[in-house]
Amino acid sequence: MTTTMTNIQDRLKQLGIELPRPSVPSANYVPFRRIGDLLLVSGQVPSKDGKDLFVGQLGAEISLEQGQAAARVCAINLLAQLNTALDGNLERVRSVVRLGGFVNAVAGFGDHPKVINGASDLMVAVFGDAGKHVRVAVGSSSLPRNVPVEVEGMFEVTD
Repeated sequence: MTTTMTNIQDRLKQLGIELPRPSVPSANYVPFRRIGDLLLVSGQVPSKDGKDLFVGQLGAEISLEQGQAAARVCAINLLAQLNTALDGNLERVRSVVRLGGFVNAVAGFGDHPKVINGASDLMVAVFGDAGKHVRVAVGSSSLPRNVPVEVEGMFEVTD
């Protein structure tokens, strides 16, 4: 085990994170795809063991703080998919390149970036400077199963 992997595993433990079993696609897509040094991970929702942990829209049933917590769960699920794609070897992550966040919000809600910070902050907490990324935070009028947030990611990885 390398120092990098130990640091990542230590950070996950310090943050109280145990990576869940990754979800399987519920439609016609794959959970991740590698192209050269890039690993793209499909959108993840705030669920665990097949159960949605948050349901509703930001600005209605879901508060800003709940939305940030939901985005954090999405990021944990991204890490679980990433861990599977890399055969349990997160030391192979060079950097988090991009996160795309979708926020199920009522008309007039304007704090999409603050919601997606729940995912972005976790990536930096886990990977340090390598967790800093480019990002988009987009509002939508609905998401699958009425979850409040979905986050997808792109990562630079090594062999």
